[in-house]
Amino acid sequence: MIELSELEMNGEQRERARAFLIRMHETPGIGWQSVNRAVQAGCWFRNQVTTEQLERAGIRNQYAGEAAKRIADSYTPGWEAEFKARGGTRITVLDAEYPELLKQIPQPPWVLYAIGRLELLSGPCLSIVGTRGPTAYGKQSASKFSAELASIGYVIVSGMAKGIDGISHLAAMDSGGGTIAVLGTPIDTVYPPDHRALYRRIANDGLLLSEFPIGTPVKPGMFPQRNRIIAGLSLGTLVIEAAAGSGSLITADQALEMNREVYAVPGPVNSPKSAGCNGLIREGRAQLVTGGEQIAEDFRHLAKPLQAQSSKLEVEPELTADEQRIFSFIQEEPRSADRLYEASDMAFGLLQTVLINLCLKRKIELHNGSIYMAL
Repeated sequence: MIELSELEMNGEQRERARAFLIRMHETPGIGWQSVNRAVQAGCWFRNQVTTEQLERAGIRNQYAGEAAKRIADSYTPGWEAEFKARGGTRITVLDAEYPELLKQIPQPPWVLYAIGRLELLSGPCLSIVGTRGPTAYGKQSASKFSAELASIGYVIVSGMAKGIDGISHLAAMDSGGGTIAVLGTPIDTVYPPDHRALYRRIANDGLLLSEFPIGTPVKPGMFPQRNRIIAGLSLGTLVIEAAAGSGSLITADQALEMNREVYAVPGPVNSPKSAGCNGLIREGRAQLVTGGEQIAEDFRHLAKPLQAQSSKLEVEPELTADEQRIFSFIQEEPRSADRLYEASDMAFGLLQTVLINLCLKRKIELHNGSIYMAL
């Protein structure tokens, strides 16, 4: 967990700290703990960062030297231009778009790479995970739960794997709702390869998310690592058809460690694919559910409807006085949160809430460079 709530930084300091996080995160050989040690040592606030300073923070010489060079030279990776051209953006833990729930987990990502609808990060999110080889019962359950929850405003989070993950993403979008795919690869790498069409659709209608810099070699351990993000983004995690020892149970365990709700769909007692789900229920670690409304009831007070992508006529959402005021500024011209703060003289916390609500009501949209534009 990162304690950032009491940090006071002006705009210049924040940009310097943000650039520091990105360049440290993208330096080969620098992991989460190394970045954390440098942050704890106060390196991210300094006008200049030297190899010696990073070494004193506990970072090994060869990595400290490369990181310091990248910070001093304002290093830009070769893939950055293409990434931005595809609508990609980096989100650091300092940015307003970074989900508050994710900050609460052990070792939240310092930097996230995103392509798609950033407003989906403001939730409310529920994750659905399960086997890569579901039975007809599992397929039907994933489609049913995902469609039910997405259609009433929950963002469905999963890992874009074969089976339950892919079915859940598709059902969420087909029902007019939102979905987030957390990848176990860099964001430009489609895995599994036969999910290219799903990848493209999520990039257009949902949100692709990864913590791995482009160019990172793909290793098996990256997939369990991303599971903490799936659980961390979500108010609760639903497990559908997981065998004993399934990777989905890792996600469930992580959700429990984060004090999030865990749900499981029961399966036939003689089905190996349901052994993990049945075990979660039997051990009291997951609530037995048979319909999406049971999960929705637990978070009824948090659900906010997302605009369905359908041809149905919908009632125009009403705006509060604060929402109307901020919306009028953005209608005049696209503006950043900082410019809106200066123009409105509104408390920054209230402004962030208003901006999130306007995104959810589909009145504005967040674009590259943290610029809000009217729809």
